[in-house]
Amino acid sequence: MNFLFPILAAILQAGSFTLDKVVLSIRRVNFKTYTGVSFPLIFLITLVIFFIFRPPLSFDLLAGNLWWLLLISVGMTIVTNLIFYRALDDDKLGEIQTLDLLHAIPIIIFASIIFADERNFLVIVPALVASSAVIWSHWEHHHFKIAKHTLPFLVWSLAAAPIGASISKILLANWNPVSLELVRSGAVALILGPLFVRYAQKISFKAFSLLLATNILTSIAWILFYFSYQRLGIIYTILVFSLQPLLIYLASVFFLKEPFHWKKATAFAIVLLSIGIVQIIG
Repeated sequence: MNFLFPILAAILQAGSFTLDKVVLSIRRVNFKTYTGVSFPLIFLITLVIFFIFRPPLSFDLLAGNLWWLLLISVGMTIVTNLIFYRALDDDKLGEIQTLDLLHAIPIIIFASIIFADERNFLVIVPALVASSAVIWSHWEHHHFKIAKHTLPFLVWSLAAAPIGASISKILLANWNPVSLELVRSGAVALILGPLFVRYAQKISFKAFSLLLATNILTSIAWILFYFSYQRLGIIYTILVFSLQPLLIYLASVFFLKEPFHWKKATAFAIVLLSIGIVQIIG
């Protein structure tokens, strides 16, 4: 049943990101408003899940080097979300999620090198093929078509994603995923909440309802994602979770009426085929 963790996480996160774009299209809702409301909500939702399942949580989990790894993880979470939602506020959903595929490649390669239990070099060739397909899908008129605020997200994602994934794997060797997400989301909410709370004061009931829905989905998705990290490993999780951008791209075309790009559709098919090959030979 463990294989269901990344599949369910991908489905839930795809729904969440699709709702995110709907929320950010509402008048007087930008990434600052989103941030001011979402992170306190994520903490409260995770707190409810924590009280339902009662996973272990004590100061012993911060022993050794784990406390500063947790601090680094919190800092990276803050930067990643600020850059991502600023980009999403300006760019098309399909564009952002296609670029988001790229960070899976350095994560897979880095994890294969750093962790012995993740070492499966048969994944490298299919991963490179998938990466090349995504690059090809963005090549238009001899340049990449990337929005102004999307470029920082791309650069940060490629550099930070392998480090963040590795830190999460190390922490999850001792932490329960629910406990880890509770502490991390609580720390992020304490830091970002006061900075952006003034932007959230005039939010409409419609926007708040959508924010509540999207944050319920994303909170559950990330917990399932980390259960998959813990029980199935980084590489398997990332490969299966690559279904998420495919689901989001389809949602952006059919529900948000964003343009259909045959090159992106072809690239997604290649990525999906690459995932299948890795699962068979791995």
